[in-house]
Amino acid sequence: MSKPPREADLSAGSRRNEAGASTPLPWRPRGGSLEDLRRANRRLVLGHLVASGPHSRAELARATGLSATTVSSLVSEMVASGQVRETTTGRPHKGGSGRPPVLVELATPPGGVVGVDIGHGHVRVAAAGPTGAVLAEDVRVLDVDEAGPGTLDVAATMVREVLAAASLDPHDVHGAGMCVPAPIDRGTSRVSTGILPGWRGVDPAAELATRIGAPVVVDNDANLGALAEVRHGAARGHQDAVYVKLASGVGAGLVLGGRVHRGATGMAGEIGHVQIGEDGDVCRCGNRGCLETRVSAHRLLAVLQPAHDEDLDLGRVLELERAGDAGVRRVLADAGTTVGRALADLSNHLNPSVIVLGGPLGGAATLVDGVRRAVDRYAQPATARAVEVRSAELGERAGIVGAVAMAVAMATAAD
Repeated sequence: MSKPPREADLSAGSRRNEAGASTPLPWRPRGGSLEDLRRANRRLVLGHLVASGPHSRAELARATGLSATTVSSLVSEMVASGQVRETTTGRPHKGGSGRPPVLVELATPPGGVVGVDIGHGHVRVAAAGPTGAVLAEDVRVLDVDEAGPGTLDVAATMVREVLAAASLDPHDVHGAGMCVPAPIDRGTSRVSTGILPGWRGVDPAAELATRIGAPVVVDNDANLGALAEVRHGAARGHQDAVYVKLASGVGAGLVLGGRVHRGATGMAGEIGHVQIGEDGDVCRCGNRGCLETRVSAHRLLAVLQPAHDEDLDLGRVLELERAGDAGVRRVLADAGTTVGRALADLSNHLNPSVIVLGGPLGGAATLVDGVRRAVDRYAQPATARAVEVRSAELGERAGIVGAVAMAVAMATAAD
């Protein structure tokens, strides 16, 4: 009779995979389960190399929670298969003398990957090498909400253009990651909400894959913003993080135990639809009094406009905030308090170590301070002390950075 694997290895294998996939990996004693677990642990090691670069076997064991024996065995398999290779370059020896450490790094086959970031008002595309280094990038202003297939036509054209600019052959593209500003149903891979009315029922990954002739994986903007900030931004080094995108809508990406948590149907993190007041404005989701109706960029502009003679846009509001405009700062502080109360409740449930505020409003110091004060006041004291509140580092590029990271992870994990 087969025995279950070591508990440490099982928990690590279920904790995350290289793309932050949220599917748990429970022990199943029937056929194929040991190989499933080994495959998950292999992806865990690959994911760490994607995110952090070359490491020794001992460092990989500490970082992943796997045993040294398991890591050594997995690395030997991946060296033999060509997925990774050993090197003594890339990091100086700590003592400056003696033999340099043997490190494990990703093998770098020819070709590359593509990232596609679709926002409500833009399409951004990047071509990157096999380790995620961006080689060429382009962005176009475009109203995408009403035109799903048409937007994907534009994205496919841009993919071909950035590949040419990066001197990459389209046949050598290992895969593409795509970011969209709406939840993706995990069962159907389709957009199933009214947030993007022209995309309802569209399978973005399948549609783009047909157009560019390469496999595509898709996720929403908040999840990929979270992945980007954890890998390359303000949440580096954190295993439990909440990324909040404050823009035309409000969404959150949740990273728990080092992986993106998407929930049973892909709707995890829809914090913008937490109800703030039963008699509030009707939200686009159909409910009333959602957080989004109180703190979205459109709502804040509508509140501020009557007090200003000039036409306001979000860029101008942020300029006025930095210049000390009292009215702007009051409105943004109130918005921060409102968001912070919702995040305090979320922190009580999830106990994150960092909250990263992204999107156009995430860099407003007055709003960030309001969130911090509200979390301190409304979260459990120990929970509030454990969590940092920070502005995002990647700004408007969070979506494309996350899309490229997901594409690299997909290509690296291919069995």
